[in-house]
Amino acid sequence: MRKGLALSLLVAVQFVLILDASIVNVALPAIGRDLHFDQADLSWVANAYTLTFGGFLLLGGRAADLAGRRLLFMSGLALFTASSLAGALSPNSAALVGARAAQGLGAALVAPAALALIMTLFESGAERNRALGLFGAVAGAGGATGAILGGLLTDWFGWEAVLLVNVPIGAAAIALAPVLLPEAADRNVQGFDLFGALTITAGLALLVYALVDANNRGWTSPQTYTLIALALFLVITFITIEARAQHPLVPLRIFRDRTLLSGNVIALLTTMAIFPMFFVLTLYLQQILGYGPIKAGLGQLPIALAIAAGAALGAQLVSRLGARIPITLGLALAAAGLAWFSQISPNGAYLTDVLGPSLITGIGGGILFVATTIAATTSASASESGLASGVINTTQQIGGALGLAMAVAVSSTVTGHNLTPQSLNDGFQAAVLTSAAIALAGIALAQLLTPPRYDAERTEEPHDIEVSQNSVE
Repeated sequence: MRKGLALSLLVAVQFVLILDASIVNVALPAIGRDLHFDQADLSWVANAYTLTFGGFLLLGGRAADLAGRRLLFMSGLALFTASSLAGALSPNSAALVGARAAQGLGAALVAPAALALIMTLFESGAERNRALGLFGAVAGAGGATGAILGGLLTDWFGWEAVLLVNVPIGAAAIALAPVLLPEAADRNVQGFDLFGALTITAGLALLVYALVDANNRGWTSPQTYTLIALALFLVITFITIEARAQHPLVPLRIFRDRTLLSGNVIALLTTMAIFPMFFVLTLYLQQILGYGPIKAGLGQLPIALAIAAGAALGAQLVSRLGARIPITLGLALAAAGLAWFSQISPNGAYLTDVLGPSLITGIGGGILFVATTIAATTSASASESGLASGVINTTQQIGGALGLAMAVAVSSTVTGHNLTPQSLNDGFQAAVLTSAAIALAGIALAQLLTPPRYDAERTEEPHDIEVSQNSVE
């Protein structure tokens, strides 16, 4: 019973974290009017959250192993909740962007800790896979639900409500955490690689910034080249540091595990392929079909439900078949759904152009979110579950940012300055076809990298971690 309550708490919080990456999108016009944003700067209300969320995930994951997963979960959630309140009360644009950045930092502490707590609570195998299936379902559906909830809250209460909604949820979760969640930390840790932590955090943050700002500055601009080159330099420096550090932030040996490595590679391609569909779908519904914000948000409900169904199916398939077959099936469904969606027409209709592709892509995406998460975390030791969780979360964030940047670049190149419905539709088609090609490439990589099965009954040595007496029975 208490395990179920603990899982419900972790799932609800993860849902809110993913939701917040998209819930503000529908509210952006109202935010721009009230706080007098320049049009070019308005995207940073969303990007500031993505930037710090993606940049600090690795640090948050390792910190959860060292300081304790429940402690990091509660600390990050406190920061996230306070920042949400500050954002809703922001007097100007700079204050709101700063609050969103702080929200992302809080989320980067919470997300890997929540996933690591699931690894601690549930034994490896079917039990854990079911828990991860539910966790993946709400995480995958959060992006679509954000558009729906954002439209409703903005229309009914004003844009401040999309941030204020986090406050009671966060406060309740902080109060329940000590009662429902166990504490666990690696008691064998003797040091912390501070220089490595700073290097990888700066490198990831710069990379995300370069990707999300490339379409504003231009992909061939000196700034974009410089930032990407600097980000890659910092990542390479980090790898060099980790190879020599006595107490590395990320022991490079974990990437020798074929299942963990393949899970992260496929997760990168999965989010690159699927995440842009939410963006294109929102624009197609509003700019081509003429839907209002609320109707456009509700138009994404089928894909949210399909992701949830796919995640439940994915958990069962991985338990029975291992990771490779579900990953291949998920990628094939995603590629087929995206290819179908690329046939959208400027004279189209929801039932003929959107519903079918949404359902197929959503089911494939749900299977993939669960299968890749299990593959990327199942072979991690108990004392490194937070690290593995941080790595897979980072991979997904980077993949989403890269996929969206590519989709916008392709769409903008095809559309050009001609903003007629036909031209806009051509750009959307090209962007979705690019996503379909990425999913197809993932199928080939899955066959090369993913083992046919993983050891579902892997057990951990009892001295790896220390769990407090306040554990879940």
